Amino acid sequence: MTPTLVFDIETIPDTAGLRALLDAPSGALDGASDEDVANIALHQRRQHNGSDFLPLHQHKVCAISCALREGNNFKVWTLGDANSTEAEIIQRFFDGIEKYTPQIISWNGSGFDLPVLHYRAMVNGVQAPRYWDLGEDDKDFKWNNYISRYHTRHLDLMDLLALYNARANAPLDDLAKLCGFPGKLGMDGSKVWDAYKAGKIEEIRNYCETDVANTHLVYLRFQLMRGHLTPAAYEAEIKLVRETLSTYPAAHWTEFLVAWKA
Repeated sequence: MTPTLVFDIETIPDTAGLRALLDAPSGALDGASDEDVANIALHQRRQHNGSDFLPLHQHKVCAISCALREGNNFKVWTLGDANSTEAEIIQRFFDGIEKYTPQIISWNGSGFDLPVLHYRAMVNGVQAPRYWDLGEDDKDFKWNNYISRYHTRHLDLMDLLALYNARANAPLDDLAKLCGFPGKLGMDGSKVWDAYKAGKIEEIRNYCETDVANTHLVYLRFQLMRGHLTPAAYEAEIKLVRETLSTYPAAHWTEFLVAWKA
């Protein structure tokens, strides 16, 4: 069985990069705090775009969480630790692809997570040869690689379920809850920057982990729907997730299991 790797990232404004990119008079940002720089960028974005959501290349990755299903095992974890640099956690992500060549699974990974990782990998000098192989090194990758939208080495569940129609996209939180899974617990992406400023990086990492757990569960339901899992196999996979998460002592997993109704 090909390993599957569900992934999710959390981001904050790239304040170091914004200092170089902001439309501000020379010297105007001297002495400005990172929060001040971010506030200026967010304000300018609202003025020009009506939304303070920054362009993807202006995001900085602060957490990457993964759910790996390989062999008889399932595990959820966040790459690195609270003190790891952005370069370290992005390199770890691509090193995992180098090691396992998994099918990677995301929710809106094509629209957000992967483009951000592409830009930030370039900024940080990260190497990812297996990920970027389009058949030059492995001929099988010519017909099934991580980059093509319609290949399955990367499966963006949101994009596929909406039939590549952005107007039909559904939020992960909604679909997870409709399927009886926990959905988001106490945080969403809009709260990450405030949590980061408050020094709550572990809470961000925990939130990111529950997102990949929700995505993995939705993926299992998708596999049941498409006939790639029998009802019995689906129940066995669900049991494996429950049993694995029940061995994790962290409080966010206790909350997740209590909220899991189906």
